[in-house]
Amino acid sequence: MKTFDTLFAELAQAVADGREGNTLSRVEGGVHSIGKKIVEEAAEVWMAAEHEGDDATAAEISQLLYHLQVLMLAKGLSLQDVYRHL
Repeated sequence: MKTFDTLFAELAQAVADGREGNTLSRVEGGVHSIGKKIVEEAAEVWMAAEHEGDDATAAEISQLLYHLQVLMLAKGLSLQDVYRHL
C-alpha cells in the first residue's frame, strides 16, 4: 500500500531519473498546466462526495493528491516544506 510519503518518493525518483511517462511530462508541462489539472481534480472530488459513494470519493481524492505532488515536484518543494505548514 502506498502512502503520501512513498508516492512522493516514487514520483520524485521518476522525475530525477528522467523516466518517460505521465509524471515527467506533467512536470515538464509547468505550473499553469498542473494547476488547471488540480482545479479539475478538486471539482471531481467535490462531485464524487456529493453524488457518488465513498469509494469513488476516495479514488478522486487519490488523483488530487497525485496532482498536488506533481505540482510540488515542478516547484521544487519537498514534503518537509509542506509538513511545516500542517
